[in-house]
Amino acid sequence: MSASPTVAAPASPRLGRYRWRVCAMLLFATTINYVDRQVLGVLAPFLQQDIGWNEIEYGYIVTSFQAAYAIGLLCAGAIIDRLGTRIGYAIAIGVWSLAAMAHSLAGSAVGFAAARFALGLGEAGNFPAAVKTVAEWFPRRERSLAVGIFNAGSNIGAVLAPLIVPLIAARWGWQPAFLFTGVLSATWLVVWLLTYRTPDQQPKLSAAELAHIRSDPPEPAIKVRWLQLLRHRQTWSFVAAKFITDPVWFLFLFWLGKFLAAKFHLSLSQVGLPMITVYVMADVGSIGGGWLAGRLVRMGWDANRARKGAMLACGLCVAPMVFVTQVESLWLAVFLIGLAMAGHQGWSANVLTLPSDMFPRQTVASVVGIGSFAGTFGGILMSLFTGAQLQATGSYARVFLFAGCAYLIALLVVHLLAPKLEPAKLGTAAQEPPLA
Repeated sequence: MSASPTVAAPASPRLGRYRWRVCAMLLFATTINYVDRQVLGVLAPFLQQDIGWNEIEYGYIVTSFQAAYAIGLLCAGAIIDRLGTRIGYAIAIGVWSLAAMAHSLAGSAVGFAAARFALGLGEAGNFPAAVKTVAEWFPRRERSLAVGIFNAGSNIGAVLAPLIVPLIAARWGWQPAFLFTGVLSATWLVVWLLTYRTPDQQPKLSAAELAHIRSDPPEPAIKVRWLQLLRHRQTWSFVAAKFITDPVWFLFLFWLGKFLAAKFHLSLSQVGLPMITVYVMADVGSIGGGWLAGRLVRMGWDANRARKGAMLACGLCVAPMVFVTQVESLWLAVFLIGLAMAGHQGWSANVLTLPSDMFPRQTVASVVGIGSFAGTFGGILMSLFTGAQLQATGSYARVFLFAGCAYLIALLVVHLLAPKLEPAKLGTAAQEPPLA
């Protein structure tokens, strides 16, 4: 979506749909990314019994992934902006494929922490590369939907993991489960290198579709230093949104299986269906949140109101999560968690579009990397807090209270920092309102 309140007419059926094939590749990559990282979350209650780590040690294992993920994000965006999406994405997925398979060699909490650290470094490249690819292949008015579609892969992966992982672990043991996901990553890497090119270099792309992709006003060809991005309010609005709300998604990823198993006394075979249900709901939220902002624009809302209106609706879906620890019905808890996860993913579809709304495409991966670093650092704090809370009290109440309030707080901060979502004036920061 652009800063303009108008939207071009729908694309003609003759236009071509190759850009949506690229979006499908991003969807598959994000799906595999989340299958890889979700294996531990699915097996955690049972690996904890076999290997013998306690809640604090599990918190350290989760934190090792998040620390590496944060470090990787801080570097990945700039690397991908420099090397391009084809090579940058390939390097990232090659690293995380090997790291996923390395989990099968771990036999202690330290071993799992080392494997998770390597996985975090590689997986950090996914979202900066995917968002930059969307900026290269889609005009602004289609980007929130494209982001919503590929971001749905995070939920598909989280659905597939509890379906596939328990079956593999029950039949062959937990080590083959990690090997299987690493092979999936390696397969995608081969297909990506064989098929992906930028729009200007893709011979299968029609001239009409290329013109459609390039239909936005031309962006200035500028080189921006990484640190220069930190001078702009627009960067900090994205940073704030990620720092405040990403920890909630990490909570879902790494602690949901443990919460359901502990509160409702679920076995390995029983935890799968509730987790599948909440991630299916999250999928609907991801695509729906991306669609909603575009729909509001077509109803006559300007881009700023539409984006923030969609974010408000998504934040309100998360708020009832504060009651989850009080309910005694498994499926009522599943509904409240699923609604919250749908809200988060709809929120993310809009937040991840903000960098391409407010920055030229040659800087998008860097901005996404900076913001995602902040989000992952917030996730580290959440993991440490959650582990300490469980060890001390055995209760998730305070953790879920924060989760329910985070999105409305984040929306307020975004609005204060970027009240109109105006494009950043790179190289002319002095013309913008001061940060203080």
